[in-house]
Amino acid sequence: MRYFSITKFSDAILLITRIMLMLLFVIFGYEKLIGFSGTINYMASTGSPFPTLSAIVAVVLEFFVGIAIILGFYTRPLALIMAVYTLITALIGHNFWTMTGAAHYANEINFYKNVAIMGGLFLLALTGPGKYSLDRK
Repeated sequence: MRYFSITKFSDAILLITRIMLMLLFVIFGYEKLIGFSGTINYMASTGSPFPTLSAIVAVVLEFFVGIAIILGFYTRPLALIMAVYTLITALIGHNFWTMTGAAHYANEINFYKNVAIMGGLFLLALTGPGKYSLDRK
């Protein structure tokens, strides 16, 4: 049996993948940027060290690095950085193991969504951005 091959569409699929992976980060990074004082307050409420610095890091990584990855600019190293950032945010923001009831359940789901996003980011770091990117050589 002959399998359907999508390799002829791989560059377009990589572009769509970059957009889909980063859309979440860009949207929430933008919200953090325009509501920066609220972002600082949220960082303080999660116990993040140095809430202002944490808020700046969140905005830069989510919004600006998210846009860079969508454009395919330094995709491989930035995808690795975003994977580490996603792990850190999962550990700080979705520590379901300290919770019970509905909060436990909701945070466990979000923790493992972060794990899935990390998988996509690692795969993007491995494959690269494809030809529809600024990294294209």
